Amino acid sequence: MAGNIIEIWLDKILKGRALEDEQSTICDFSIDEQITALESQGIAPNVAQISQPVLGETVTYIVAAVLLNEKNEVLMMQEAKQSCAGKWYLPAGRVEKNENISEAAAREVLEETGLVMQCTTLLTIECAGGTWIRFVVTGKVIGGTLKTPSQADSESLQAKWVYDLNELTLRGKDIVPIVERARTYVKAQKMNDKTWHQEILPAPKEHSSLLLRLVILIKKRSTNRVHVLISERTAFHLPVCEIHPAKSLHSTLRRFMVELFGAEVAPHRPHGVLSVEHNCINNKDGLCLTMLVVFRAPLEEVPIIGKCVWHETSMTLGETLMIRVGARNSTIPINVIR
Repeated sequence: MAGNIIEIWLDKILKGRALEDEQSTICDFSIDEQITALESQGIAPNVAQISQPVLGETVTYIVAAVLLNEKNEVLMMQEAKQSCAGKWYLPAGRVEKNENISEAAAREVLEETGLVMQCTTLLTIECAGGTWIRFVVTGKVIGGTLKTPSQADSESLQAKWVYDLNELTLRGKDIVPIVERARTYVKAQKMNDKTWHQEILPAPKEHSSLLLRLVILIKKRSTNRVHVLISERTAFHLPVCEIHPAKSLHSTLRRFMVELFGAEVAPHRPHGVLSVEHNCINNKDGLCLTMLVVFRAPLEEVPIIGKCVWHETSMTLGETLMIRVGARNSTIPINVIR
């Protein structure tokens, strides 16, 4: 029975859907436990006070939209803010209270360009520390009228479609690789390239904390079968930890892997994000990122010290997971901004 449930969980995650029941409430490595682990090593934690994520106060979610037309031109807006007036950037801004990520992106596009957008997928996720996260999305224009200089307001001066970003004075060069990724994604979609991820948008599921869920994969040498790590703490579930507000996401990941496998944890790599669960309602401003992590060493060489077990997947699911692992663009990349 437990095996069937685990397969259902993984199937949902691979489709970008949210997990329900106790999966959304269990945490294996809370911030309090992370602080205790640091103090046991003689390291003073640098978090003065731990608080729940509150949008606009203790956590910031940013959206940026990359929209391309049939000429492969990207939609750009000219800034009106005094600090960067006249410079160009992607439609972008903060997620507001009681707003989900797709709604925020569509609102920013409408306010800054005059066009109506329908989000289709996440492209990248960027983090600065544990409490500033930018979600880059793409989609399609389904209405509206392009904003002209005569319609300038406090949101933007104008908007236009541009092919060569070098023609513009940009607010920041950080958008250049984002635009290139969007163009590569659209090209892959037109060619029906199955090595790229499917359309994935944040699944509507509210969380009161910032969580990192792991799908940790390994192969058993003797059988060549794929196994996934399952935590046995309180109930069977995929391993979950709180994202440390003062650390980078990769730092949180490293500490959690040490908690599960010990200080000499075998070589592994984070592949990317499989799903995002988020819905800012009922004063719950948290989220859950599900990340794919892959061990290079075989199961026989990777000891577990946490309350976990390896679950052997079905052959069909194991093959599906290995296809994801083998394709570079099969997950949403997550980049840490330093």
